[in-house]
Amino acid sequence: MDFISNISWWMWILIILILIAIRDIFLQKKHTISHNYPIVGHLRYMLEKIGPELRQYLVANNREELPFNRIERGWIYASAKKENNYEGFGTDRDIYAHHHIFVNNAMIPYHPKAGHPNDIDKTFLPCAKVMGVHNKRKKPYRPASVINVSAMSFGSLSAKAVESLNKGIKMADAYHNTGEGGLSPYHSHGGDVIFHFGTGYFGVRNGDGTFSLEKLVKLVKDNSFIRAIEIKLSQGAKPGKGGVLPASKITKEIANIRHVPLGKDVLSPPNHSAFSSIPELLEFIETIAEATGLPVGIKAAIGKLDQWEELANEMLKTEKGPDFITVDGGEGGTGAAPPSFADHVSLPWVYGFSDLYKLFQNKGLAERIVFIGSGKLGFPAKAAMAFAMGADCINVAREAMMSIGCIQAQVCHTNRCPSGVATQSKWLQNGIDPTLKSMRLAQYFKTFRKEFIEITHAAGYEHPCQFKMTDIEINVDDHNLSKELNKTYMYSKTPVPFSSMQDLKDCIYLGGSKQPKL
Repeated sequence: MDFISNISWWMWILIILILIAIRDIFLQKKHTISHNYPIVGHLRYMLEKIGPELRQYLVANNREELPFNRIERGWIYASAKKENNYEGFGTDRDIYAHHHIFVNNAMIPYHPKAGHPNDIDKTFLPCAKVMGVHNKRKKPYRPASVINVSAMSFGSLSAKAVESLNKGIKMADAYHNTGEGGLSPYHSHGGDVIFHFGTGYFGVRNGDGTFSLEKLVKLVKDNSFIRAIEIKLSQGAKPGKGGVLPASKITKEIANIRHVPLGKDVLSPPNHSAFSSIPELLEFIETIAEATGLPVGIKAAIGKLDQWEELANEMLKTEKGPDFITVDGGEGGTGAAPPSFADHVSLPWVYGFSDLYKLFQNKGLAERIVFIGSGKLGFPAKAAMAFAMGADCINVAREAMMSIGCIQAQVCHTNRCPSGVATQSKWLQNGIDPTLKSMRLAQYFKTFRKEFIEITHAAGYEHPCQFKMTDIEINVDDHNLSKELNKTYMYSKTPVPFSSMQDLKDCIYLGGSKQPKL
């Protein structure tokens, strides 16, 4: 003991380093670097682990990071906190870069008169179309906001994150898409909800994993805040691929919500069992709409168009079909996916949407469908481009996550999200205060709508549905020449019927808190 007590602190450090070196050289066989360079080799793995953080905060410039750069994240954070989100001394963006967006402003902007809805509420911006009117659904729905929360499941997101989002969309008069993880208590704080399910039919499934219409009807009956139903065919993060929820991540609460057993991996297959053809899909949609009375839509990432053309032809022939179509971009989203899928399968939003919109437009079907865009569109200028191309609403996922605290750590798939947003760890979730975070989500949405309205007015319009493709230009080629959208994507948007903002405000189908539920 005397010998040990006489060893100085620096000798203890030396002993530990010698033991590490012996372990690196003689005992471990996994890592070549630490074997060949004992002790020093560990620095490589340490730097590799914190590399993303070093690049994010110290190395990358303001416009360099992906999927969202520092300027984009900063705008969301400042908007959510109601801080100054302006920039000074001119833009630092390369305005000659490929796909840079230019909004053509009018010589004389649109000016709301006294008593106009936007004179009273500068953030009032509902969807110009009503879901379910063409197909004569019993309970049509006009979203009270053109920006809404995209499909993100409880289980993928934490309970406190989902609660924050739902409380926030109630304050912002938006809607909250549940994602395919089922309807949880955290979706039930009063905001409008679009119930979304995929191939696993979580929350509306039988014991053998097949779809249960009876459970869906009961769910809708018991929860009047469900305003529409969305069937997921595919998603941008991993189109054509199912997922596995490991048994280790299935809590008793998640098992009850999803109607799955405890202690077993749960498979979300790539294909639906409720239908296997386009005619069967249409019949499935009509069955759900008739049983629930709600508008029913579909969500998909876009690739091949032959089956979409078959869908359009069947819609013409039968006068049936989805009330809305959510087009997800191949940019990927909150869903974890192999890089081969996230990087290469399905088209980016601008290409996928333009291809699909043209197809339905050529069939004369564009007016009867509410088109929803999803894919990094949560910024006013990008939304202006989307509306000019034919979108009627946009859904945001990662932008909404950032408004409630996400720092783009990109570890959503590890259950170690440091901000508590995308984890089931109770300790990490404790950092989220739903009362505060819900206000930030609401403020982000309101700031977004305010700036989007201002851009719309600058272009000479009252509502963004009036944007034409000639109102937006983008840089398209190596010579940095800009072209109007109609010349870039080779079509012109079908005009959306619109009379006035006041008529939208007075609509009996308007969602949110503006009008009573039917």
